[in-house]
Amino acid sequence: MDQTALNIQQQIELYGEPLGETVRRVLGPLGLTQGGLAELIGLSAPMLSQLVSAQRVKIGNPAVMSRLRAASELADLVISNEILESDLPDAVHRIRATNGALTTSGPTTRPPAHGGNLVYATPPYATPPGLGAQPPGATGVNVASGTQSAWPTAAAMPPHDGAVPARTVVRAIQDLLREVASTDELQRAAAAIATESPSLAELLLAYGTGRTADALAHYEQHHG
Repeated sequence: MDQTALNIQQQIELYGEPLGETVRRVLGPLGLTQGGLAELIGLSAPMLSQLVSAQRVKIGNPAVMSRLRAASELADLVISNEILESDLPDAVHRIRATNGALTTSGPTTRPPAHGGNLVYATPPYATPPGLGAQPPGATGVNVASGTQSAWPTAAAMPPHDGAVPARTVVRAIQDLLREVASTDELQRAAAAIATESPSLAELLLAYGTGRTADALAHYEQHHG
């Protein structure tokens, strides 16, 4: 296995998918160039390029990773037609505001070509609803690292009628498992319980060590 392939595998273990896939999924729906996304999340354009091409493995700053996750969740809402066209610029601005960056060359986003109802979702780096109440307007906090999320928690948002997207739920589970245990630990735990609890072992492997697409397929199979 060459170094790039090894780096991609490490990104999958850390984030559930290669960072290049995450970035490419975000750019179109939010109308961003790769440089625009780098500015949005508070990362240098050359550094983001190295991460996308898997020359580098890890985003070292948890706050930058949190903003990338928030941008990814917002892109999912655009793709699923769950955010109003008029709400997208403000949602992007909220993510940008958390890194203090200012755009001086004009807007970096374009509204989607479709409308819909705004649905507020909990990002993977925010405290899930019910795990610690927060006052209105409070932002989510990564319990393990203490970093602040760029996206408010569902508990801090107005009530809504829409369901939380499956990808949001899946990523929350992935992040939780990967923060409390390493890939090796999850694999050993799955092996230890495989005989008596094969379904639970499958769950640990799917969400703890697999790709996001595989975890999403597992979730839809058992949740649908």
